[in-house]
This record gives sequence, structure tokens and C-alpha cells, in this order.
Amino acid sequence: MNERSEAVSRTLGLIGSGMIGSSVARLAVAAGLEVVLSNSRGPETLADLVAELGGRARAATPAQAARAADLVVAAVPLKAYERLPAEALAGKTVLDTANYYPERDGHLAELDAGELTSSALMQRHLAGSRVVKAFNNITPHQLLTLARPAGAPDRSALPIAGDDAAAKTEAARLLDVLGYDAVDIGTLADSWRSEPNTPVYIQPYLGEMPAMNVEAFLRWTLQTPGVVVPASQVGKLVETAVRQPAGEARLPSDG
Repeated sequence: MNERSEAVSRTLGLIGSGMIGSSVARLAVAAGLEVVLSNSRGPETLADLVAELGGRARAATPAQAARAADLVVAAVPLKAYERLPAEALAGKTVLDTANYYPERDGHLAELDAGELTSSALMQRHLAGSRVVKAFNNITPHQLLTLARPAGAPDRSALPIAGDDAAAKTEAARLLDVLGYDAVDIGTLADSWRSEPNTPVYIQPYLGEMPAMNVEAFLRWTLQTPGVVVPASQVGKLVETAVRQPAGEARLPSDG
């Protein structure tokens, strides 16, 4: 474990081990962190991923992963946010990767009305935790391919948002260890600036995207190395964001 990883946390918990969760886990293990993986289907379903990741990874239930971790990444669809173990996550910094897509998550009135952002909704559920929005605006494969060591001239950045300054510092340190600079875009109320239908969401890290359905889009991203997006560009893109009705967000497709 290097000095940078020691400054972050000894153990990273993952609640949700799908595409984004698995990418974060791979970067974390490569950086020398211990990783505790979990999902809604049970630890036994993660045996192949744990075997692939090696001795620094193990599987657990979501509550066990939450309690074992110094820092937790919640990589679950927004529709599953109420299943996050709030009691086990109390006192923890939780990085929220979720985006609101009504066609997948169902319509949520407070989000459709713009009264809350999705991360503020998650913070309300996790009242004893410190929620930071992170990892939500990049595709899983590009999260892996664009990671670079600190100081690399082609290092990309990712936006973070949160209400707790210390928690945002923790999140920025984790991003640094995993291979990214962090751009603080404000509070959870400001986190819409990195959500679907904003300039910093997905497209900058992919370049020109052909029109296609969701399944074809995900396959296409696996063949695309990605585009470097430095911190200065992230900052400019975030500043140009104009808030759109959240209920109109659509999964990447030709529709």
C-alpha cells in the first residue's frame, strides 16, 4: 500500500457490485486498498469477482460491508436506495453513484418537481451518514481506461458534490488514489450539475457518440478508449449546465 492509499482508508466497502461498482473495486484493489463487495443477491454470487480481484477482496452482505469499511461506495440504481442499510452506514461517508432515470426507477414526485436532487433524497434516507455524489457521470469502462497516476499530464477529473466538507475531502482523496482529480461542484442541492442531460455527463469522456439503444451503447463503450477530460474542462462544463426537468432524463439511446 502506497502513501496515497494509506491517506484514504484501509478498507473500501461496495454496496452494489454491478458495472460501476466492479470498476471502482478493480481500481481500488490495484491501488492497494482492501475491498469488501456486496450486492442484493448474496455474497455467494460474488465468488467469481472476488476470485478475479484476488486476496484484497472479499464478499459480504451490504450491512457487513458497511460496518467493515472506512469509506463506502453505494453503486445501486436509485430505485433501490431505500434498501441501503441506514443503521450500518451511520457515521460513514457514502459515495453515491446513482442517477435518476424514471423509465428504470419509476417517477419520484420530489425529483420530478425539482424539490430535491437524487443525492439529497439518498441523504435523507441515510440521515446518519455523509453523502457525497461521485462516479455518476462516467461510463464503467471509461472509469477504468481513463484512470491515471497523480501528476500525469493526461489525467482526467470527476465532479463531486456534498454538504459535508470533510466528507468531500475523503471522496477527493479516494478519487486521487483511484486515478482522478476531483472537482468540487458544491452541495447536494447543486449535484444536478453532473446528472443526466448536463454537459459534463458521459459524453465528454466518450467523444462523438452514435445513436443506438442502451444495450448497443454499453457494448460500444467497451470498444472506446475514452477521452481525457481535465479538471479545468470539468469546471467549465459544470458552469454551463442549465437545469432540466429531472423526470425527462432518458437512458442513453436513440430515443
